[in-house]
Amino acid sequence: MWAVIETGGKQALVKKGDQLLVEKIGGEKGSNITFDSVLLLSKDETGKDLVVGNPQVKDAKVNAKILETGKGKKVTVLKYKPKKRYRVKKGHRQTHTKVEITDILI
Repeated sequence: MWAVIETGGKQALVKKGDQLLVEKIGGEKGSNITFDSVLLLSKDETGKDLVVGNPQVKDAKVNAKILETGKGKKVTVLKYKPKKRYRVKKGHRQTHTKVEITDILI
């Protein structure tokens, strides 16, 4: 069984036992969370028995466990205008949450 969920404005294809990085979700390490926004659901591994949401599948949920919260790699942003003595250098590290899918409920 697998599902396509939406979290943080992005979509992810998940199966039971998968670990994935999503945008930061409030919660402590070891706590359980539920993704209610399930867009597509397959009841078997072959994908023949599909349930397509409009836009979401009713009463479908994906349960997950928070493994850790961290930051991604640093992204450097540089603004520069020639002949104007204007330079701005900034850095950014996006926060993320690593989750493990524990169950897919229909």
